[in-house]
Amino acid sequence: MRAVDRYSRLQALGKPVVTTGEAAAVWRTSLPTAAGALARLANSGLLVKIRHGIFQIGAETPDPAVVLPVLTNPYPSYISGWSALSRHGMIEQIPRDVFATSLDRAKTVETRFGRYEIHHIHPDLFGGFEGGSGIRAGLATPAKALFDIVYLLSTRNGQVTLPELELPSDFNTSELWGWIESVPSARLRTMTADNIARLIGTAASLID
Repeated sequence: MRAVDRYSRLQALGKPVVTTGEAAAVWRTSLPTAAGALARLANSGLLVKIRHGIFQIGAETPDPAVVLPVLTNPYPSYISGWSALSRHGMIEQIPRDVFATSLDRAKTVETRFGRYEIHHIHPDLFGGFEGGSGIRAGLATPAKALFDIVYLLSTRNGQVTLPELELPSDFNTSELWGWIESVPSARLRTMTADNIARLIGTAASLID
């Protein structure tokens, strides 16, 4: 099969990121053969290798939102925590790693374009993101991004401190407390609520 035909079949999948297994299936070939063909397409500039066995169709820098679903497949995930807080303008720092929340196990995944910190969260607390589809991860709302980082840090460290947190003028406090009330563990619910109350007070003073 010619390289152009292989590339066309990948495009026909309608997915921005593909795995070696998916390429082998659509090309009806073995995994080693597919791996070699993908490497050649990447060398020619038609694909971008993200990490072993994962390639983006096209030559642009991979978007974390399209890479993340592949890293947590078959479990759903969304961008949250530090990454979402930065995108919403709630912190000044630009995180080097991509912070994600998922029903997948907690893990750190290194790619050629950065590291993904994937945090497992209780199913009752999964949600609160905008956008997203089977091939693109959603982005946590400002309230859910704050809840996720504080909740996850509370499970490890007790008291939580966030540097230079600033709340947007349309911040949804009701949404935030709704997630706090959904925490299954009474102990963690109290710890998260205490940390949120302290941080909200500090953050609110910045925009008064």
